[in-house]
Amino acid sequence: MKKVALITGGSRGIGREIAEVLSTKGFFVVINYSSSSVEAEEFVARDPENRFAVRFDVSDPLDIQKGFDELEKNSMSPDVLVNNAGITKDNLLVRLSYEDIARVINTNLVGAILCSKLALKSMLKRRWGRIVNISSVVGQMGNAGQCAYVASKAGLIGFTKALAKEVASRGITVNCLAPGYIETAMTAGLDPAVQEQMLKLIPIGRFGTVEDVANCCAFLCSEEASYITGATLNVNGGLYM
Repeated sequence: MKKVALITGGSRGIGREIAEVLSTKGFFVVINYSSSSVEAEEFVARDPENRFAVRFDVSDPLDIQKGFDELEKNSMSPDVLVNNAGITKDNLLVRLSYEDIARVINTNLVGAILCSKLALKSMLKRRWGRIVNISSVVGQMGNAGQCAYVASKAGLIGFTKALAKEVASRGITVNCLAPGYIETAMTAGLDPAVQEQMLKLIPIGRFGTVEDVANCCAFLCSEEASYITGATLNVNGGLYM
């Protein structure tokens, strides 16, 4: 029987590529989405026997519970969880509203914690599991204008270490990826002058690709990574060392 991999925010961007790569590695892949139903349906339609999509908002605890209940009902409780869903509300802290701060923290950090809590139910029974949290280079080095986002991503790194210690004896690893500047729709929209400035800071001399991140994630989900836990793997071209 195939192992089930759940990727939150898996209908687009980095999450979508992680889903594609894990599909090629033999996992039954479930992607979570909140609003991108067209993209989610297209992903499933290409291999409906080995793919599934489930809608829930990772910032809403009740919605998360409903989503996991649906997976359990369909015998799709995850062996692998990739906490990828995330948003940002960029502004100087003095201009950030409480609502924006709460939305970012609840989506990026609290949502990952709650999804992990629910996913562990099946992992602990099976005495095997993989949890990969998608953080960010800015969670390590900071970035002006992104206080809430940086706090949420730094929090994921600390959460990874704590949970890794709790569940290591049950055959479950918990690791973190910290991507740098990755070519996505968001970075494509940046001013060319800003992109040029960013490239000067990256020793490898290029932006990362979603494939760079997805391949690292697939490794952490594999048997080959069974002796790695509590780690943060930097996928940033040398931007932060």
